[in-house]
Amino acid sequence: MTREPDIPEQALAPYADLSRGRGRLADIFHWLFTAQSSTAKAKKMPLWKKITWWGGVVMWSGVCFLVYWFGTAARGLPDTSALWVEQRAPLIVLKDRYGQEIDRIGGALTPRVDIKDIPQPLSQALMAIEDHRFLDHPGFDVIGLARALVENLRAGRVVQGGSTISQQLAKNVFLTREQTLRRKTQELMLAVKLESRYTKDEILELYFSKVYFGGGRVGINSGAKRYFNKPVKALGLGESAMLAGLLQAPDRLNPLKHLQANAERTAQVLAQMHEFGYLDEASFKHALQTPIEVEPLPVFRAGKAGYFTDWVLQTLDTTIGAPRTNMIVETTLDLEAQIAAELAVKRGVSTKRNAQQASLVAFDGTGAVKAMVGGVDYRHSSYNRVLRAKRQPGSAFKPVVYLSALEFGYRPDDMVVDEPVNIKGWKPGNFSNKYRGPMRLETALALSVNTVAVKLSEAIGRERVVETAARLGLEGLKPYASIALGAQETTLFDLTQAYIPFANWGYRVEPYGVQAVYDMAGNVIYTRPAKAQERIIETATLGRLNAMLNKVVMGGTAKRARIAGVELAGKTGTTNDYRDAWFIGYGTDLIAGVWVGNDDNTKMARVTGGSIPAHIWHDFMQTAIRKQKPAPLFMARSAVRKDDRLRDLLADLEAGLN
Repeated sequence: MTREPDIPEQALAPYADLSRGRGRLADIFHWLFTAQSSTAKAKKMPLWKKITWWGGVVMWSGVCFLVYWFGTAARGLPDTSALWVEQRAPLIVLKDRYGQEIDRIGGALTPRVDIKDIPQPLSQALMAIEDHRFLDHPGFDVIGLARALVENLRAGRVVQGGSTISQQLAKNVFLTREQTLRRKTQELMLAVKLESRYTKDEILELYFSKVYFGGGRVGINSGAKRYFNKPVKALGLGESAMLAGLLQAPDRLNPLKHLQANAERTAQVLAQMHEFGYLDEASFKHALQTPIEVEPLPVFRAGKAGYFTDWVLQTLDTTIGAPRTNMIVETTLDLEAQIAAELAVKRGVSTKRNAQQASLVAFDGTGAVKAMVGGVDYRHSSYNRVLRAKRQPGSAFKPVVYLSALEFGYRPDDMVVDEPVNIKGWKPGNFSNKYRGPMRLETALALSVNTVAVKLSEAIGRERVVETAARLGLEGLKPYASIALGAQETTLFDLTQAYIPFANWGYRVEPYGVQAVYDMAGNVIYTRPAKAQERIIETATLGRLNAMLNKVVMGGTAKRARIAGVELAGKTGTTNDYRDAWFIGYGTDLIAGVWVGNDDNTKMARVTGGSIPAHIWHDFMQTAIRKQKPAPLFMARSAVRKDDRLRDLLADLEAGLN
């Protein structure tokens, strides 16, 4: 008869208190293995006893580990009764790059929403897209967790979270954003605690009172007001689905910025509502076909730089998520330059010439935003035309074409012919309706000759122009023949940042507006990570391009932008019927872009890129360079010379070319 090995008392003594550390468990396993192997030499144990023995060891070890793990995770769990206390939204203090205060956001009480005011479609939409077994589970959903695990393994990345509404409430209110097993365990324990203390309706009420909608907006009341300018109880089915879907990523799904992504997410919510029986077939189809009108509540910023402030709050949603505490945000804004930009825009627009709107954005060579003006008056319209208005850039896109040509092998003094062009029936003409015959490449750019730009694009291949544009950050363009004339829409932000490498020694950078975030005690919450810059333009090519674009300012279409004693470069742009006018210009380490036009796309009265936009740019730049005059622009000096033919043609510019 076999006998199980006895464990000596002296061997068990060190393990009397397992709470001393998980390392002791490893010692027990070591002893068990060595004890078993020594007795096996004397007499072999039957298989069934081995299985029973080791099964018991594993089971009790697992129980001990779980008791220890959940015991340590339970330490310091917060009191969930504090959820009912009305709290103030975190205060966010924005400062410019020199420490001057820009604005204060938040700090107000966030009122609790009453469950009776929450429309049934809103609760159903939330449950359908986030937690459709919410009414049945005890705070965690085993099936949902298993499904999320399978989907994540199948995708090779995290595509589903598996968190219930109760877990999300616990995470958003009580826990940090760190992705650790301990935090996930605490989230689960808090969810169970919430479910044991509150009813399902109370949990929904708490969730809708605490949920974050981005931009410093907390609670469903704030979300409904922000996007639909109505109380939560007045929300319809489509509006409820949109708000429920928005919670996954408030910035990425913001309907004011990313309408297509938001529409797709809303359709997904409606489909889930249909799948889980909240909508019948007819209601589902009707909801899909009914347009949702976003009518945002006008936002009034008490501080300065309203457009920039809105943008920074949106970027904070991406970098640090929902704010959990009062904090100070160090931004890249230069408040003095910002004020100068706002004044230049207001003075520059002209009702006499039906130019009613304008926008301006300025970067330094690192990509840091120094000024941002999204419109003439933020108080009348918070619509940020820098970021959201997609318009045709016209000839302001031509530097992309000429850069492609220089990289292909063309040189600034190569002779080209300004003559009629016919590409499969398309006959682009010049702004002046004249053809000047042979001229240097640099002269064609200075005078913004359309036919030469089109011929260059065809000669080197439109795909090459598309590739160059993508390298500069202008992605998604198509190789149409009209690409040479800037016929494909872009934003002022994207077009201006594409010029940054011209002023930054050929290096591409990523635009940004937040340098660091601290709590009120000075502890670091976020600092912008250092990023290696990528050279995308070779030195010799850049020198030639800058010399050519310098001539645009010195004697070409942008001569109104000249500042005595400062080397500058840039390009104007004007679209058909004077609907859009642009000027993007730069000196070393400072790049600024200006757009002028009308929101309804109506014609202006002969406003070109070389007129109002260049004038606004000039007024802004004079103040922007006051603190530090830009260093000489990097140019191929041999190319900077007097061009007699260009001088002879300056008279044509008095009417204002594009």
